Amino acid sequence: MAANLAICGGKRTVPDGLIQPWPQVTQSEKDAIAEVIASEKITEQQRVQSEGLANEWAEYMGVQYCIPVNSGTAALHLCVAGVGIEPGDEVIIPAFTFWATAAAVLHHNAIPVFVDIDPVTYCIDPNEIEAKITERTRAVVPVHIHGMPADMDPILEIAKKHNLKVIEDVAQAHGARYKGKLCGSFGDAAGYSTQASKTLSSGCQGGLFTTNDEQIYERAALLQYFGEIVVPGREREEQEYNAYGLGWMYRGDMFSQAFIRSQLKRLDANNALRIENCQYLTMHLNEIKGIETPVTPEGCEPVYYNYVIGFDPTALGLDISARTMREKVQAALRAEGVPTGQWQRLPVPSQEIFQNQIGYGTGCPWRCNNSTVEYKTEDYPRAVEFIDSHCYIFDVNPPNDFELMSYYVEAIHKVMDQLDAVLEAPDVA
Repeated sequence: MAANLAICGGKRTVPDGLIQPWPQVTQSEKDAIAEVIASEKITEQQRVQSEGLANEWAEYMGVQYCIPVNSGTAALHLCVAGVGIEPGDEVIIPAFTFWATAAAVLHHNAIPVFVDIDPVTYCIDPNEIEAKITERTRAVVPVHIHGMPADMDPILEIAKKHNLKVIEDVAQAHGARYKGKLCGSFGDAAGYSTQASKTLSSGCQGGLFTTNDEQIYERAALLQYFGEIVVPGREREEQEYNAYGLGWMYRGDMFSQAFIRSQLKRLDANNALRIENCQYLTMHLNEIKGIETPVTPEGCEPVYYNYVIGFDPTALGLDISARTMREKVQAALRAEGVPTGQWQRLPVPSQEIFQNQIGYGTGCPWRCNNSTVEYKTEDYPRAVEFIDSHCYIFDVNPPNDFELMSYYVEAIHKVMDQLDAVLEAPDVA
């Protein structure tokens, strides 16, 4: 006889206290922060940590230039500015992403144009890009979502054909590879987040910008610090206090950068453990009818920022929506101690800022650039379908291992084996 569901008063599957949080803080991180604090001239650490991180990340990525910044959004904004996007220019991005991808475009008074997603990878669908290209299009932004590489070969081919810049959003994919090459090393520029939850974590906030192009680097460097030319460590002696263009305060802080530098030493090892955990889940969850697991296309090496599962009621002969099945199963899994959740609840173009074209409060950048771009949710059916039918299983990160993953599998079997009871259970407020 099956164990009683936790949602119906039974014992939860995942033991209390078993799940270990991310990021994993070791003595290495503590020592790195202590070294900053112990510095005789602590203000000098701003330059030391920034330059150290820039050099180490550029070396890891195999690129020439890196600028550490205070967020992934700032890093993407540096990309937009660096590649020469101007007011009124159009930039193509996927309809499913964190909206910061689009915000970075809006911050530069340019106009996001959205494309639906690939139904397998959930990244931008290269087959949909050319239909959205106009005389105003200047760039395309593939997002390596959930740590899954976007299909870069056709994207690069389209960009070359139409003379477009390519900006990679690698916020969730540090260390992921496409056909053997690191994501972030394909395009003209790339932005990465090091926010606390990311696979390369600062423990708080942060970001990284990279490029191989000297001109793009120089434009981005101006944007990073108020549009001024600044020689780190020589501000008092050499700073002109003369803005050469509109810039922001995007510099990162020395403590988070020291933390990142320590984490970087274990990035590949941590990614390997994530991959092992997620491959274990896929192997076992593939046995469960009605559950869809991630598919890895040939040539892709994802790093699983999140583990994504889908729900297919038709495979079980159920006359309910995928969204209803997802919501009911999620509630039951949470009761069993499995941390699941939604991330984006809407495709980005369905958010209020695009539906009402609020922008800067007077309809800019649309109205002030005579834009005819519209945002219709029905234009992105696969993004809508993905959001309705999928959720995330969290805490697949190290030091969690097969012990925790086995409990996840046990809990999902338990819930799916008693799906009738799950569907009949009252909604949890």
